[in-house]
Amino acid sequence: MKERKKILTMLVENNYGVTSRVSGMFSRRGFNLDSFTGCDTLDPRFSRITVVVHGDEQVLEQIEKQVRKLEDVIYVTDLTAVDSVCRELMLVKVRVLPENRQSIMAVSSIFHGKVVDVTRDSMIIELTGSPKKIDGFMGMLEEYDIIEVSRTGVTGMARDSSEEKHLTGI
Repeated sequence: MKERKKILTMLVENNYGVTSRVSGMFSRRGFNLDSFTGCDTLDPRFSRITVVVHGDEQVLEQIEKQVRKLEDVIYVTDLTAVDSVCRELMLVKVRVLPENRQSIMAVSSIFHGKVVDVTRDSMIIELTGSPKKIDGFMGMLEEYDIIEVSRTGVTGMARDSSEEKHLTGI
């Protein structure tokens, strides 16, 4: 079966250890996490956790079922199955020489990247966008000497007002 990625976002009760319980479910079941992000919501009783997972259809279906069973999980949305907005932040440090500084800046500009730090021999570029955009940018930087990369992982939300519907029912 063909593998694919799935982005799941969960509204969870903001209880002590909730992120540990959610991430622990993945390790106990032997599922791989591509990324895991979490934060408080506007309502301090709740947090949002977004995970990116991959696998064949059977594995992805099992992951979603297991997540929905967790005690602290209020609801789960498969962002890959609905109209959604997903973003990731990346910082990349690139070694620069006088002869390639302008070309690296030009590539960054095309992708709407922002140079956030410059030294004599390196620069750090910040880029926010979809995972595909970030992967595309990294592909364009392959011919340069990449020193270090830090990516936040994906976060996202459905474009409709589904969270409002869920919260008013609590």
